[in-house]
Amino acid sequence: MRLDANIPGGPITEKWDRHRFELKLVNPANKRKFDIIVVGTGLAGGSAAASLAELGYNVKSFCIQDSPRRAHSIAAQGGINAAKNYTNEGDSIWRLFYDTVKGGDFRSREANVYRLAQLSNNIIDQCVAQGVPFARDYGGLLANRSFGGAQVSRTFYAKGQTGQQLLLGCYSAMSRQIADGKVTMFPRREMLDLVVVNGRARGIVVRNLVTGKIETHSAHAVVLSTGGYGNVFFLSTNAMGSNVSASYRAYKHGALFANPCFTQIHPTCIPVHGTYQSKLTLMSESLRNDGRVWVPVDPKDTRPPSQIPELERDYYLERKYPSFGNLVPRDVASRNAKHQCDRGKGVGETGLAVYLDFGDAIKREGRAAIEKKYGNLFDMYEKIVGQSPYQTPMMIYPAVHYTMGGLWVDYNLMSTIDGLFVLGEANFSDHGANRLGASALMQGLADGYFVIPYTIGGYIAGTALEDVNESHNNFTTAAARADDKITRLLNISGKRTVDDFHRELGLIMWDYCGMSRNNEGLAKARTQIQALRSEYWENVLIPGKTDDFNQSLERAGRVADFLEFAELMVMDALERQESCGGHFNEAYQTPENEALRDDENFCHVAAWEYKGQDKEPQKHVESLEFEHVKLAQRSYK
Repeated sequence: MRLDANIPGGPITEKWDRHRFELKLVNPANKRKFDIIVVGTGLAGGSAAASLAELGYNVKSFCIQDSPRRAHSIAAQGGINAAKNYTNEGDSIWRLFYDTVKGGDFRSREANVYRLAQLSNNIIDQCVAQGVPFARDYGGLLANRSFGGAQVSRTFYAKGQTGQQLLLGCYSAMSRQIADGKVTMFPRREMLDLVVVNGRARGIVVRNLVTGKIETHSAHAVVLSTGGYGNVFFLSTNAMGSNVSASYRAYKHGALFANPCFTQIHPTCIPVHGTYQSKLTLMSESLRNDGRVWVPVDPKDTRPPSQIPELERDYYLERKYPSFGNLVPRDVASRNAKHQCDRGKGVGETGLAVYLDFGDAIKREGRAAIEKKYGNLFDMYEKIVGQSPYQTPMMIYPAVHYTMGGLWVDYNLMSTIDGLFVLGEANFSDHGANRLGASALMQGLADGYFVIPYTIGGYIAGTALEDVNESHNNFTTAAARADDKITRLLNISGKRTVDDFHRELGLIMWDYCGMSRNNEGLAKARTQIQALRSEYWENVLIPGKTDDFNQSLERAGRVADFLEFAELMVMDALERQESCGGHFNEAYQTPENEALRDDENFCHVAAWEYKGQDKEPQKHVESLEFEHVKLAQRSYK
């Protein structure tokens, strides 16, 4: 299989504008003849559904919640990036493009990244027009701040609830289309399978999570916007419903899965505080603007932080990276926190935390100013930990947050299955091997608002699409396949709960395929995953029945997919014999413990093709070429 990214020719600054012009158009009166399925209602899916419906297409929107109002995006507190350069400090579309490529450790497509940077300014204008209450400065202009991996202030924010406010903005547009009858909403549905007819995606199979009924839905194209797969680790910052099932179903039908091992660890999370904790709490990366990260110089120093004098504190990020300091990218900050804890310098009862200290900022600006910036985050921290960050430094530790791997897509966001488009975190990403903070929201909205309306139109206008409906045999077969899997799960009647298996899988992944990896551990993980998967299909306990509301059954299907997908992640990590971004193989590091790439052998996207149950998947490669950003060892000093 040859991977053709379909990147248009010409100068990088003109590629997208030229491509938009060259794409075929659908007559406005003809758009009403076409149905489009959008799975997922986060920022990517919500904006896509609204935009496509506004154009005249008939959109069927599916979400697992009771309404399209929750998504991983809602956890995004800090902000959204754009190259507006309001502060006149030197930002530009080109700098955002450069920072993103560098931040991703040179494992992304230049053309896609430039388009993302180019569209970022449109996103801000769109969101302001929708009433998103971005913070403003004293002159009335939108306020922004800096985030990790950048030396400019390009992150626009809505006081600790940016993701939620952006979602409300996109849902307002979507709701208007629901009222107009152009978006038909299917809540409490989970996609169980993709339906492919003559090589093209033509529909999906879903389960009604309230009644248990299996349903089939047809369309002329399918858009997957189902987020990432961070919950394979069990403990993550993701909403508990986030899963890999929709993407994995597509993978089994021929959509290639690219770079599955790329996992971002967020450095600013509240540390684990119990054996049976089920979710980790994200704290906004914006805190690193004013908070200083440190550990005691002496590993044996167990004094309260207020009693440790300045000279006995190691501000290790500022020491190692004088240029970027506490604003190094997430992967760098996370690895360094782990390194300090591994050396015995971790703080707190578990020793798995570092301090994020606002003492200097409060002295410099006053408590009122810090409260205005971070008050709601400080309150949340105090409620969970029982300590006030105004008086005692926060304790933070890295946690699984975002996945840069996903279904492979070309420049048009189409997978290797014709008619299957993949948006946002569900695709293998414009972020490369590491995502800059506040860029997830940027990509989701760029894909939904400004890319898919053009590219899906080009596909529909240029493709002879036969009449297909739910009576087609492929729909019947897919529905039966989904039903058989459910029946098989319910008939096991074992002794261990779904969460028990999921928790064990998560621990394997965190220990051997988490913040750092080595070949021995990865090989061990693969063996353990295989054994756990075998036990799962013999010993899982799922109470209840299928024709009813059954959350254990929901989770059981997702964990079954995680148990297969986890092995693919490990295989991909084993195959990539280098370190880059979120993939840190301990055998490949510089003398200063930084990620050591191997550009000669691994400057590519690794895209895996499913070959059948219990068969080795086949790896395909898309070479990455860098014409505008020079390949270099990342440095944030």
